[in-house]
Amino acid sequence: MGEETRIVSDMFQIIPAIDLYEGRCVRLTEGRYDSVKVFSSDPVEVARRFEDQGAQRLHMVDLEAAKSGEPANWGAVEKVAGAVSMPIELGGGIRTLEAIQTVFESGVQWAILGTIAIKNPFLVEAAVERWGERILIGIDARDGLVATDGWTETSSLPADQLAFRFEKQGIGGIIYTDISRDGRLTGPNLRAIADLTQRANLPIIASGGVSRIADLIALRALERGNLIGAIVGKALYEGRFELEEAIQQLASLEAVL
Repeated sequence: MGEETRIVSDMFQIIPAIDLYEGRCVRLTEGRYDSVKVFSSDPVEVARRFEDQGAQRLHMVDLEAAKSGEPANWGAVEKVAGAVSMPIELGGGIRTLEAIQTVFESGVQWAILGTIAIKNPFLVEAAVERWGERILIGIDARDGLVATDGWTETSSLPADQLAFRFEKQGIGGIIYTDISRDGRLTGPNLRAIADLTQRANLPIIASGGVSRIADLIALRALERGNLIGAIVGKALYEGRFELEEAIQQLASLEAVL
């Protein structure tokens, strides 16, 4: 697998998020679909702005597909992929090998598998055999248990056990989201993230709760070598801080750690 497809980075990355619903950039609170808030009707413009501000990777989710299992916003994803040069990771309703192939053909670099990782782990194995580290596992946790089907269902499987299940299969890493923090701007669940990064020998990207640059510094200060980045959404859309400033501050911190 070439370096361009690896999730591992020498620097902790701040990864802006675009969540798509009906072709628009939105955010949910705690994963509730009755809490949709629209921030932009032009995902391409938003992605370009993030890239201009220094983003080196983009996180995208097809929210409708995450709930139904049927792609709803892949046309918008393809337009974004054609408009920016930074690599994109995409999640939401990707539940067949054919869907994964379509995702990659649209210009996306990494496919995030969530619900299917619980319901059909053999498909994940087949996907990794074919695409290697371009396959990521999305672990969305509510009270420590994995949630599925667009966060509408909660399983009995602890998040760390799902991580262990795929640790040796050759996946590119884990996107870990604490649902209780997502969209609430209350700060990331540092304890849960620290525990998972200690238990799972995989690259991990944290998501949920980041509200200020200090939250990103706190994540980096955990000094977990496999915690390689954090996803930020609502805080950027609401102007809590500027992406460019956050990237600069984290770069300065890297220089002294």
